[in-house]
Amino acid sequence: MKKLLLSSLFLFASFAASAENFSSQTIDLGVVVSDIDKSLTFYKEVVGFSEIDGFEVKGDFPKQVGLTDGTPLKIHVLVLGDEEKATKLKLMEVSSPKPARNIKQPYIHTLTGFSYLTVFVKDVDLVLKNAKQKGYKPYAKSPQTLPDGLPQDICLLMLKDPDGNFVEIVGPNTKKLSANK
Repeated sequence: MKKLLLSSLFLFASFAASAENFSSQTIDLGVVVSDIDKSLTFYKEVVGFSEIDGFEVKGDFPKQVGLTDGTPLKIHVLVLGDEEKATKLKLMEVSSPKPARNIKQPYIHTLTGFSYLTVFVKDVDLVLKNAKQKGYKPYAKSPQTLPDGLPQDICLLMLKDPDGNFVEIVGPNTKKLSANK
């Protein structure tokens, strides 16, 4: 019993110590894109991100820390909302003698690693309208109401960005889905 209590205290202390080490409760996601203008249009005008001041990383630093082969970076920073802790999506197009690898991803499980980005919205119809206006079509048979056992007033719209990355839009059912209930 004493060992169990000590083990529990150790696990609790370890968890508490690791949780306290985070200086932010959000993460930033960096995405290398093939066409920065197309990607900025998609994420800003279709999905609804806002752009804030970005930054550049030049000199020896990108190579020294393993970011690039020495190629400088210009990072465009997009945010969800105005809050200080808003999620940040960092988009960059890298001009490098070593070309980027383009991969076709028909499903999220086709590749290991990061497979999709989920964005929670208040109006899926607005995102769908913006997507269609910019020439993007819903992927597969989306949007669809969430499956049984999950909230039935929420739907998922799956889009692909200009580089074929999955972007999952989750929010209230579209008017069309609500009318079919």
